[in-house]
Amino acid sequence: MGSQSNKPQTMAQKILAYHCGKEFAEEGEIVNANVDLVLGNDITMPLAIWEFKKVGLKKVFDVNKIAIVPDHFTPNKDIKSAEQAKLIRIFAREYNIKNYFEVGCMGIEHALIPEAGLAVPGNLIIGADSHTCTYGALGALSTGMGSTDIGMAMATGKTWFMVPKTIKFNFNGKLNKWVSGKDLILYLIGKIGVDGALYKSMEFTGSTISGLSMDSRFTMANMAIEAGAKFGVFNVDLKTKEFLRGIGKKESDFSIFKSDENAEYEKVYDFNAGEVDLLVAAPHLPSNVKKAKDLGDVEIDQVVIGSCTNGRLEDLKVANDIIAGKKVNKNIRVIIIPATQKIYLDALKAGFVENFVKAGCVVSTPTCGPCLGGHMGILAEGERALSTTNRNFVGRMGHPTSEVYLAGPAVAAASALTGRISIPER
Repeated sequence: MGSQSNKPQTMAQKILAYHCGKEFAEEGEIVNANVDLVLGNDITMPLAIWEFKKVGLKKVFDVNKIAIVPDHFTPNKDIKSAEQAKLIRIFAREYNIKNYFEVGCMGIEHALIPEAGLAVPGNLIIGADSHTCTYGALGALSTGMGSTDIGMAMATGKTWFMVPKTIKFNFNGKLNKWVSGKDLILYLIGKIGVDGALYKSMEFTGSTISGLSMDSRFTMANMAIEAGAKFGVFNVDLKTKEFLRGIGKKESDFSIFKSDENAEYEKVYDFNAGEVDLLVAAPHLPSNVKKAKDLGDVEIDQVVIGSCTNGRLEDLKVANDIIAGKKVNKNIRVIIIPATQKIYLDALKAGFVENFVKAGCVVSTPTCGPCLGGHMGILAEGERALSTTNRNFVGRMGHPTSEVYLAGPAVAAASALTGRISIPER
């Protein structure tokens, strides 16, 4: 959709204006916008429910526009997490929430929501989880908010935003072998820092981006928050439309917004994708980026391949291509977590799961699990993990003296074989 205003606008401005019933959204303006989806999980939704119930309403604003996904401590790891899950389960039944995903149907929320067709281009989506920005890969605006905001949005269908400025990131050139969206976003964060796009919209463009798979785009949008961004967005193209057709969506089901050619950007960065190597974010920030090949003396205790960042089928295929027919290092644990039940089933049909088990890996039901130090792979004192997750803050995966290194699936799989940070053969 073109701009309805004579003034040039970015994609973020257009989508926010549309959801406010305005022709133009001024950068820095505070707006009250209608939302298309309100999302919560088993950690954050109970708080939102408590806030919602304080209002005293007997129904939510729209039973079809709320999604509840118990994914963080699910299947429940202890009594407290079981009580959290029980609370959201009862709420979903009581308020007739249509998009509640029980254990056998659930997945890691930011992989499940696109798969379920609940995020489409032009949407404005909020979730009580910081990585809600993932759906920008589909040309939507999506962002994380606190549970109080989520509770009020469940009541009203609205929330407030400050219209952000936009930074454009152009990636052009051919990717090196095994390099993926994870390496591109780590490269970018390494350049601008964890606050380099604070409350900005990050717009990803260029020939490299056009060539990226949807799975890699989801990975990049997912980690926009690690640069401090409010949104991370991609243009809708043929690959986006192919993905949407695959989940049963027609073009009449969504609206496409693009930045005007003469839209103003706070900054524009131009990157040569051919200069991006296989990268690792060393402790304790996603911006502490190193070349994987320079970290070969770093021994590890655990490898995790999964999460809302890199638990999709393409990620598992990369891991399979490297691990199949081999054995993982006998001194480490290798945990592989498909991000949804469908991805698990597809990996099973493709033979990946059998190959992983034969190699000495454990394959888990979908869960956020170890990413946030929840369960399914907690680190002990002084242990070190290489993980395809999105954060490596102090104590993120367990003991405060443990360390987390972030990488893409290729480096993770290669490292699983050697027991130290490694790159696959090229």
